[in-house]
Amino acid sequence: MTLELVVETELDSAHVGTVTFERGPHNYFNADLLTALTDAFDDLSARGARAIVLYGAGRHFCAGADFAGNDTAAPGAASSPIYEVVPRLFERTVPVVAATRGASIGGGLGLALAADFRVATAKSRFAANFSRLGFSQGFALSVTLPRLIGLQRTSDLLYTGRTVYGDEALQMGLCDRLVDDEKLLDEARSYASEIAAAAPLAVAAIRQRLHGDLADAVREALQRDWKDQTSLKLTADFREGIAAARERRVPRFVGE
Repeated sequence: MTLELVVETELDSAHVGTVTFERGPHNYFNADLLTALTDAFDDLSARGARAIVLYGAGRHFCAGADFAGNDTAAPGAASSPIYEVVPRLFERTVPVVAATRGASIGGGLGLALAADFRVATAKSRFAANFSRLGFSQGFALSVTLPRLIGLQRTSDLLYTGRTVYGDEALQMGLCDRLVDDEKLLDEARSYASEIAAAAPLAVAAIRQRLHGDLADAVREALQRDWKDQTSLKLTADFREGIAAARERRVPRFVGE
């Protein structure tokens, strides 16, 4: 099934841009979606945006990768179409606030962490569920997640693949503000407005000092991610993990 991709942008008088994307009810991402988002960021930056809100319309911010899509790389490929695009998300200069309704799962969590800040609700849920699918983390989460919440909490989330909801996410620093569901987008825009009201050249210099090496670190991590994932996708555990997820049952891993 082909999911229609819609990406819309707007820029208000306070120099706050909004990127709204929708790709079915779960917003499963593929290379086309990530490319459209990076293009939208570049466009808003060129038009004078000083801060950007990233909003996934529908039930979920992003429930993960589109495993049924056409982004599968050829055997022996050095990378995937998705991983060729991901570094661009981190090369932008304008701060981004993600409004994370519903699920941010797997690579969807990676997309949420590409933003500078996250606004969530009590029902928002975050999970790096790779180990429960039988393979290792992607989207450079081995870099972005420990930078945000530390190595110990990252290890917990990656080893177990467990789900974290809004209150715990706020406590561990996975999100920055927690609001009622109906106020999510307004709060994200208010947060972005606070950033946009500051001196833009100063904000750019501060962000460069804090995150200037992040895109390069992401690019290197993606190379390792691809190597590990390519190997693990040949295992029986990966086949079992994917089958169990599709059948909505507990996987039975055997270590092979």
